[in-house]
Amino acid sequence: MLATAAPDGSALSPAEVQVSPARLTLDDAIARAIANSHRLGELRAREAAAVAAAEGRGAAQKPIVITQLGYQRTNHVDEFGFLTLEGTFSVVYPDVPDNYRARIELQWPIYTGGRLQALERAARAEAEFSGQELGTARADLKLEVTRAFWALLTARESAHVLEEALRRVDAQLGDVRSRFNAGLVPPNDVLSVEAERARQAVSLIEAKNLVAVTEADLARLIGAGDGVITLDAVLEPPGAPQIPDPAALLTEARAGRTERTGLEIRTRIAAERETAALAGRLPAVSLVTGFDYTRPNPRIFPRVDEWRHSWDVAVNVSWTAWDAGRTRFEVAEAASLKEATRERLAEFDSTLALEIRQRTLDVDSTRAQIGAASEGVRAATEARRVVQERFAAGVATSTDLLDAQVALLQAELGRTRALANARLASARLDRALGR
Repeated sequence: MLATAAPDGSALSPAEVQVSPARLTLDDAIARAIANSHRLGELRAREAAAVAAAEGRGAAQKPIVITQLGYQRTNHVDEFGFLTLEGTFSVVYPDVPDNYRARIELQWPIYTGGRLQALERAARAEAEFSGQELGTARADLKLEVTRAFWALLTARESAHVLEEALRRVDAQLGDVRSRFNAGLVPPNDVLSVEAERARQAVSLIEAKNLVAVTEADLARLIGAGDGVITLDAVLEPPGAPQIPDPAALLTEARAGRTERTGLEIRTRIAAERETAALAGRLPAVSLVTGFDYTRPNPRIFPRVDEWRHSWDVAVNVSWTAWDAGRTRFEVAEAASLKEATRERLAEFDSTLALEIRQRTLDVDSTRAQIGAASEGVRAATEARRVVQERFAAGVATSTDLLDAQVALLQAELGRTRALANARLASARLDRALGR
C-alpha cells in the first residue's frame, strides 16, 4: 500500500503544498491536489452560500422587528378651532409644519399554507446537494490525479526502456561496424542498424517530451513548482483483487456514488418546490403590532404639537382570488422538474450496472494482459540472447539480431503499458463504485 498524505496523517494546507519536497506517493499527490484545487475551493464556497441561504429561509418564519425614524415638513394651514363659552379660542387643528415620527414594529407570518416551511426544506436540500457536488468533484479529482501519477511513471519507465534499447543498438552498431571493417558483413547491414538507431533515438526524444508534459500536468494538479517530481512508486503487478458478485457491487455503487445521491436530493428539492407552489392557493395570515411616538400624533384628537405615544395590533389575512394562472404554472413547472429528475435518476441506474460490468471486465482484462506481456518479455529476452550468441558465432545476420532487439523493445514497452493500464483500471473501478 502507498503511504498517507502526511507523516502524521493530517491534511496538507496549500502553503504546505508549496514548500513540501516534491517526493510523492499516490496518496500524497491526491492529498496535495485536494488542498490545492481551485475547483474544490469554488464548490466549498458554493456549499457555504447554500447553507446560508437555507438559514435565511428558516429565519423567514420568525418574527422581525423594524424601527423607523422620520421627519416630514408640510405646508402651513389655517388653524381650525372654536370659541368657548369663556370667550377663548380653542384650537382643534393647529398649524404644525414640522412632523416627527418614531415607530417600532413587529411583523410575524403566522400561517402561509406551508409555503415558507417547504422553501426552507428545499433550501436545506440544496445545501445538501452542494455537499454531494463537492464529493463528486473530489472523486473526479482523485481519478485525474491517479491518471496523471501513473501516466508520469509510465512515461518515465518507457523512456528508460528506450534508453536501454538505444544502448543495446549502439553496442550492436559498434560490433557491426567492426565486422564491416573486417569485410565480414556488407554495408547494408551497417545502414540497417543505423536506421534502426535513428528511429529509436526519435522515439526516445518523443518519450522524454511526454515525460515533461505529464510531469507538468501532475505539478499543476498538486500545486508544485518547477523541478523534478520524484515519485515514490514502482510499476509492478497489483495484488489479486477481491471482487464480490455484481449484485453486491451494484448495491455498493448505489450507496457510494455521490452523483446518484445528488439526483435523489434534486427530486426532493423539486417536490418541496411543488409543495411551496401549491401553498400559493391558500390564504396567508400575519400578525403586525407596533408602537408609535410622534409629534404631533395623528391618532390623538385634538391635534397637539407635542410628543405623544400610541400602539396598534393587527391580524392581516390575504388570499389571492385571481392571479392569471401564475400559481398553476408554478405548480406545473415544479412537477415537470420533479418528473425530469426522476427520469434522469432512472437513466443513471440503468447505466450504472453496465458501467460497473465494464470496469470489472477492464480490471480482469488488464491483469491478464500483464501476464501475457510478462511472458512476451521473457520470450523476447531469451530469443535475443539466442540470436546474439548465433550472431557472435557467425550463423545469424545482423538483421536477425536487429529484429530480436526490436521485438524485445516492443515487448518491454507493452508490459509497461499493461502495468499502468491495470492501475488505471482499478482506479476507474473504484470511481464507478464511489469509493
